[in-house]
Amino acid sequence: MKIKVTSVYVDDQEKALRFYTEVLGFVKKTDFSQGPFRWLTVASPEDPGGTELQLALNNNPTAQTYQQAIFQQGQPAAMFYTDDVQADFERMKTRGAQFTMPPTDVTASKIAMLNDTCGNLIQIVQLARY
Repeated sequence: MKIKVTSVYVDDQEKALRFYTEVLGFVKKTDFSQGPFRWLTVASPEDPGGTELQLALNNNPTAQTYQQAIFQQGQPAAMFYTDDVQADFERMKTRGAQFTMPPTDVTASKIAMLNDTCGNLIQIVQLARY
């Protein structure tokens, strides 16, 4: 069994698509609509056939409550791994990313946190090399 798709709720799919592609550097994978429903996913350019992240429109009151609560608690909605958190921090910052935590050493890794502008905190993680 494999994880193929996971989701984050976003308040605006177009804004999210711009952020996740232009700021984070992911590539659009799937985009189709049926009536008011839009299935929109992005993937890593390093593994375009790998796991997809669905940018799901947050039009469900229960999901909105959950999204707002974890944001207010400072909990990330998603974690992305990198080989160089400092370089990605600099690259994303020049593209307009608003970080809530700069690269910080923690047990066995270095992490940074940013606001995706669509209602979520995203954590960038670099595992320590031993």
